[in-house]
Amino acid sequence: MLSLLYQEGPSTEGIFRRSGSAKTCKELKEKLDSGAEVDLACESIFVTASLFKDFLRNIPGSILSSQLCDKWVSVMDQGNNEEKIKNIQRLIEQLPRANVVLLRYIFGVLHGIEMRSEENQMNAFNLAICIAPSLLWPPVSSTPDTESEFTKKISSLVQFLTENCCRIFGEEITSLFGEILMTCKNRENESEKVPGNIKRSTLSTDPVRAAGCLLGLSP
Repeated sequence: MLSLLYQEGPSTEGIFRRSGSAKTCKELKEKLDSGAEVDLACESIFVTASLFKDFLRNIPGSILSSQLCDKWVSVMDQGNNEEKIKNIQRLIEQLPRANVVLLRYIFGVLHGIEMRSEENQMNAFNLAICIAPSLLWPPVSSTPDTESEFTKKISSLVQFLTENCCRIFGEEITSLFGEILMTCKNRENESEKVPGNIKRSTLSTDPVRAAGCLLGLSP
């Protein structure tokens, strides 16, 4: 799933902003929920992006951890950019390993898209508006005004993460997918499987395997 977004996202105008067909998304979600394999490589990239955001929204407590919500919300108000980066890195260290692994690949995808924003019309600000609500939400419900303010702050955080991902996660974030794509190609040649094949049952039961499946490395 992420491999497809990495390959096709940068050249797709409005990726993550434009929604995939609601009917197709529903049908594919039902297949995934039943444990059936789905070949996302044959679907619209907008459908893949929509399914990916849906997957993120179904991670218990969110990938950035609702338990750290207050700290994430306040991090953008703390010091200059250098201090923000250090504080963000400290928060990332408090996340489960599987979350960190997946975050690195997510921001690898977002970085690749941002680098070609003139072509796809999705700069860091636009990407953050579209994907931030799927990365973190408060642990308890709130009023519409409070929720609106929260969304603005988290969008600002995700924009900063995207713009500074190489410093936060390391320069290797720009080449994470090279080995993945080669592995997928080798597996496709050996077993004639398309790297877009995933199972929802695998995604929902094991975070580490989920990351592998989202990268197109399901066994």
